[in-house]
Amino acid sequence: MSHDPNETGLPPEAPGNTDASSQSSAEGTPAFPRRIRSFVTRAGRVSTGQRRALDELGPRFVVPYAPSPANWDAQFGRHAPRVLEIGFGMGASTAEIAAARPHDDFIGVEVHEPGVGALLKLISEQQLTNIRIIQHDAVEVLEHMIEPGTLDGVHVFFPDPWHKARHHKRRLIQPPFVALLASRLKPGAYLHCATDWQNYAEQMLEVLSADPSLENTADGYAPRPDYRPVTKFERRGLRLGHGVWDLVFKRRAQ
Repeated sequence: MSHDPNETGLPPEAPGNTDASSQSSAEGTPAFPRRIRSFVTRAGRVSTGQRRALDELGPRFVVPYAPSPANWDAQFGRHAPRVLEIGFGMGASTAEIAAARPHDDFIGVEVHEPGVGALLKLISEQQLTNIRIIQHDAVEVLEHMIEPGTLDGVHVFFPDPWHKARHHKRRLIQPPFVALLASRLKPGAYLHCATDWQNYAEQMLEVLSADPSLENTADGYAPRPDYRPVTKFERRGLRLGHGVWDLVFKRRAQ
């Protein structure tokens, strides 16, 4: 998700959360006895319009979390290429990509209710039918609701950089999580990450390059693919001379 409070409409970062739970590896066996979450649940204000969208559109477009694989063809009413986005913030980029790629289906995972409501509003305004939302922890969604080898792509755009060194352990892109992501990709499917923190970009490149099931599509960082919109926050940073790094890896053929 976007980590800029002004861009997301969410409160600033809360102190580190100590909640932890068991995590499974891609094979379903425990990877660690405790898992440090990469997000903090924030009590952002839900606007009247967002609440209306949640109430009226949620039953159609929000898929309740369940500890078992979902029937995504039934959820979308068709069989189509399927892309998972983790942490979509307020959903503007998600909606723009979905509108530009009507033949693909998009599963957006976001824990913050204002963001879910905001994306539902965009779905209604743009009459989008190829988005479904899960308001839950992405790790548990991947472990239980997405079957191995079924995704055509994964988007992780501007995850929280947890910029303080003592918080780097909370960063989302870590070896066990990347292994889980890779296990859910079809052979040849892509994993696209983007960040505006150079230190995190370097970590992403190191972790993704070390996964034996993934191969880089570029020599290091990739040019921004045309389908990824430039956000207002990103545009502002670029004007100030800040960098943005895209990484696009593919699942190796088996």
